[in-house]
Amino acid sequence: MRALVTGGGGFLGFTVVQQLRARGDDVRIIARGQYPAAAALGVDCVTGDLADPAATLRAVDGVDVVFHVAAKTGVWGPRDEFVRSNITATQVLLDAMRQAGTPKLVCTSSPSVIFDGHDHKNATAAELPYPSRYLAWYPETKAEAERRVLAANSPALSTVCLRPHLIWGARDPWLLPRVIARHRAGRLRIVGDGENEVSLSNVENAAAAHLQAAAALAPGSAAAGKAFFVNDPEPVKLWPWINRVFREIGLPELTARVPYWVARSLGAVAEATWTVLGRTEDPPMTRFVAAQLATSHTYDIRPAVEAFGYAPVIGAEEGLQQMFEAWRGSAR
Repeated sequence: MRALVTGGGGFLGFTVVQQLRARGDDVRIIARGQYPAAAALGVDCVTGDLADPAATLRAVDGVDVVFHVAAKTGVWGPRDEFVRSNITATQVLLDAMRQAGTPKLVCTSSPSVIFDGHDHKNATAAELPYPSRYLAWYPETKAEAERRVLAANSPALSTVCLRPHLIWGARDPWLLPRVIARHRAGRLRIVGDGENEVSLSNVENAAAAHLQAAAALAPGSAAAGKAFFVNDPEPVKLWPWINRVFREIGLPELTARVPYWVARSLGAVAEATWTVLGRTEDPPMTRFVAAQLATSHTYDIRPAVEAFGYAPVIGAEEGLQQMFEAWRGSAR
């Protein structure tokens, strides 16, 4: 199979690349920068901006499937940057695929697209509508991108959206390193009662879901034109799980707490202040982050199992031990 992976130099995207190459597929990525690790795997690296129609058309030429992993993430920043990276680039990709006759698209979405600030427990994509308003540009623009991808499903172009939640793993450059840095700086608090449960997605499982979905994707298939949650099977209590990570790396457990309503109010004040000052770096708290840290959000993977045979490739404990061992190795 010949595959294009957008965002192929990132955490999830590079894991998709590795799994594809491990089974012998031809892989291409498109990126504005250089990724020597991908090139070392024999990957064809196209230099270009995904929002540029000419560059994207070159990238999709001759491929059998596109894994669209690239996105602008984050809880703050100019709206136009999120629109360009998440909506415009996705539309350009869809247009290029139609022009080139590329038959399959597996798009990385996010549970953030349906997050309404309330508890979600063992929920399925079918039962959770898009909310009427969002607390950040990232989920709003990702939701619009997801809508466009699913609407593009047709006999000529089969599409599916996958929603991995809180991706973690041995090479995590973003999620846990930021949490650890805030704890070391004394800027982290347990938000709410600390009993909320969340679904996590080990990066190896999230990547495997992309390959499994692509294999089953075809016109009229059970996966075509739909969105699926693809997290690890068992949820965890968020704050005890984070405290285990802290213990493993020699940090004290986090005990300081702040009520959810206080964190949300502080987030609203910070957002207003950052807006007035025109600041682009992340505020110390936002309403979206407060809600994410305080509420339960767990998701049912059975629809993905039934539609395309989603099967996690690594267990929770094995994933933790791999991550801890990688951190120990990097500290040597």
